Amino acid sequence: MDSIVQIKGIEKSYGKEKVVKGIDLDVKSGEFLTLLGPSGCGKTTTLRMIAGFEAPDYGDILIDGESVVKIPPYKRDVNTVFQSYALFPHLTVHENIEYGLKMKGVSKAERQTRVKEALRLVQLELYGDRKPRQLSGGQQQRVAVARALVNNPKVLLLDEPLGALDLKLRKQMQLELKHLQQQLQITFIYVTHDQEEALTMSDRIAVINKGVIEQIATPKEIYEKPKTKFVADFIGDTNLFEVGVVSENENLLIVDLAGQQVVGKLGNDQRRAGTMYLSVRPERVRLLLPTEEAEYTLSGMVDEVIFAGSFIKTVVQLSNGEKISAVNQSTGQIPYRLGDQVKMTWRMEDGIIIGA
Repeated sequence: MDSIVQIKGIEKSYGKEKVVKGIDLDVKSGEFLTLLGPSGCGKTTTLRMIAGFEAPDYGDILIDGESVVKIPPYKRDVNTVFQSYALFPHLTVHENIEYGLKMKGVSKAERQTRVKEALRLVQLELYGDRKPRQLSGGQQQRVAVARALVNNPKVLLLDEPLGALDLKLRKQMQLELKHLQQQLQITFIYVTHDQEEALTMSDRIAVINKGVIEQIATPKEIYEKPKTKFVADFIGDTNLFEVGVVSENENLLIVDLAGQQVVGKLGNDQRRAGTMYLSVRPERVRLLLPTEEAEYTLSGMVDEVIFAGSFIKTVVQLSNGEKISAVNQSTGQIPYRLGDQVKMTWRMEDGIIIGA
């Protein structure tokens, strides 16, 4: 799959603060790529440089093989959908979607055809005569997407477009946007700080922290094989501990955690050096029955039991005061009580060892 957007070593500073610190990124044609990270990490600034609203201090941006750093936003073959929607309140839905085509001098007949198709794509065929104030938040968001798509851009840029919606509508719109992208095969570059949103929608995720990309991979790989401590801690829930290495056999490590020996696997591209961390997801921690044995176990005292309907979260305190969580499917009964001594284990490949 060819790259439609290439970002080569871009940097951006505001005053003395460097917010983007040399990002390299290839975006494949037709993929849904998400830029994910906490507030202030540089993800929106990167998106704005692709759009042309900001100019990089250094580096280059290519769209379909052509450098665009000196090309103004309106001449770039991209469109942007903002969190604020930015709809014209005095225009109808049809007129809002049509506006960009009018500015480009597209004929009236073609405008009518393309607007009608855009409304069909976002399931708003019956809403063309309404004003934005007569629409719900989700419908307004659909209009903003239709207005961007009607120009047939090579790349659609989306800057936290669902941030203003309530949780239920947000989840619905996540699926609608993903299905729309798959249907149209347009390249989407999507910015969010919501890890679940990124995991749900993306073909690949670029995790950004303090102006640099820490990892680019599929959602499954990001979740199951984090390359850095930040990625492990930022994506979903995890148990993360500083550990000492006891022994090593290729990529299998025996490590010391709270005076007990447990097992883990050295993560991709990791080398044993200096401080090491163990990351194990709560749903991969298995609480052993009193009669069960395992080669490597971790013992502790039940500190908290949380019943959440379909699952039970058990928090276990270790001898050094640190706590580890286990999430297991609920059977309708709560098997452990506060103060119980329990043993836990996990598969070797579920304990990821990461360097600092």
